Amino acid sequence: MTAKQPAKKESKSDYDVLSENLMWYKDLLGEIKKKVKSAQLKAAVAVNKELIQLYWEIGSSIIEKQKGAEWGSKVIEKLAKDLRSSFPDMKGFSFRNVKYMVQFAKEYPDLPIGQQAVAQIPWGHNTLLMDKINDSSLRLWYANKTIENGWSRSVLVHWIDSGLHKRQGKALTNFNNTLPSP
Repeated sequence: MTAKQPAKKESKSDYDVLSENLMWYKDLLGEIKKKVKSAQLKAAVAVNKELIQLYWEIGSSIIEKQKGAEWGSKVIEKLAKDLRSSFPDMKGFSFRNVKYMVQFAKEYPDLPIGQQAVAQIPWGHNTLLMDKINDSSLRLWYANKTIENGWSRSVLVHWIDSGLHKRQGKALTNFNNTLPSP
């Protein structure tokens, strides 16, 4: 009588093992890449928010100091030059940009900046809105649309120039009559 030999397990070929490991590796790499991209986006949004807050505070400080003193753009020009000298690796302290900071603080004097749409869009978008639109509620409308749709600056220019705000919401639809309520 012979003892029963345990059944041999079907061994996987090197190709099968490699394929399984490759699939596992691709999944892992995909997950990690998503996490890195998400973290990068969160960091960029946080940096932008802080930069907008800084620019608003600089503008507000200048406005406050101007109230009691009689000085004009030459002081802002000197301030911009001194800031560039103090922070040579940092962009954003040109005379023109410091004037934008003052304008920004004037446009939004009591703004809790962190919660507003203008704090969530890039500074270049904000300067564009200030240049092109005088009405603050309309500027905020375009800022919100920019966030909603992820518009680049050139797309924002296009929609402003085409008067999107005049057409938005005026299309006749039967959605309310035909679609079920949420």
